[in-house]
Amino acid sequence: MTPAPPLGVYIHWPYCARICPYCDFNVFRDRGRADEQAALVQAIAEDLKTQAALTGPRELVSIFFGGGTPSLMDPQAVADLVALAGRLWTPASDLEVSLEANPTDAETARFAALAHAGVERLSLGLQALDDAALAFLGRNHDAAAGRRAAAAAARAFPRLSVDLIYARPGQTPAAWRDELGEALALGPGHVSPYQLTIEAGTAFDRAVRRGRFAPPDADLAAELFETTQAVLEQAGFDAYEVSNHARGAAARSRHNLVYWRGWDYVGAGPGAHGRLTGATGREATIAHARPADYIAAVRETGLGFSSREPLSPVEAAEERLLLGLRIVEGVPFAELAALELSPRHPRVVGLAEAGLVADDPERLRATPAGRLVLDSLTARLVA
Repeated sequence: MTPAPPLGVYIHWPYCARICPYCDFNVFRDRGRADEQAALVQAIAEDLKTQAALTGPRELVSIFFGGGTPSLMDPQAVADLVALAGRLWTPASDLEVSLEANPTDAETARFAALAHAGVERLSLGLQALDDAALAFLGRNHDAAAGRRAAAAAARAFPRLSVDLIYARPGQTPAAWRDELGEALALGPGHVSPYQLTIEAGTAFDRAVRRGRFAPPDADLAAELFETTQAVLEQAGFDAYEVSNHARGAAARSRHNLVYWRGWDYVGAGPGAHGRLTGATGREATIAHARPADYIAAVRETGLGFSSREPLSPVEAAEERLLLGLRIVEGVPFAELAALELSPRHPRVVGLAEAGLVADDPERLRATPAGRLVLDSLTARLVA
């Protein structure tokens, strides 16, 4: 019998001190409702227990606290949930425990306590190191606070990742090159630079439709992307995924690799998504979005799910393709059998001749040129 693949756990903490205008995640303004937040921690714990019965014994390779702003959580609650997950599944020897944080002084003050709670990798949302850019992005910190937070995080946690947003209105490749260099000087082992995306329904979406600002055109966006690759590669960071760069394999995000490699992950907390494989195949789970609804569902059924849908073999293979092509290792052709893709498939051969996928008999891999047009590349493969 083939052993079950490793497992990740994603815990969603939905509360934020401020809602950023570009954000389309499941977030709610933190209004200090201590009773609701305590009930939510308990509900997440019960949800994890029930889902452990669904997964069966598994090796636990990652726990990721996302949001929202999980650095606003009570550090003791973080410690309790980390310890619980370690009892429900078998922790890997190199178990990764990550938590997202913003560089406000209030959150920075919690870093030592969060490290003591078991967090060993901090994902710090710098987003920019320019005060005007931070104001545009609706952030509640300035560049000086970002630098202080990065220094504090480097002292408190063994591993530091920083998030940055580029392709901002008016940004030039030269300015972005300088900003990237300044971020690297803060000492992270992992950098996640994201192009600003205008998501439907966000405040930025409304602003763009009203003509208040315009994103960079495609040519400038491509030049900014190429600048990102060049600066980080020169600094010793490998682009192991489209928007993720690590200084060596040990610095890569093990949790995100769970997603990109098609492994199972438990999603707990309001709005959390999960993927579970059972006797009948792979399932997609989504939790209730509103905290009150999530808490009520867990109290009633032990699970926070609002939906739990089986994926057909074709749907599972399409998802494997869409996520797996984001990383340099690609996807084994054996895992794409439901799509009938092989090294000799005409679409694969044509894309290889165009230099968009590698000429590899074992794995379907996007080349650097292919990753520049990944959306259209994957659309052609699943057509």
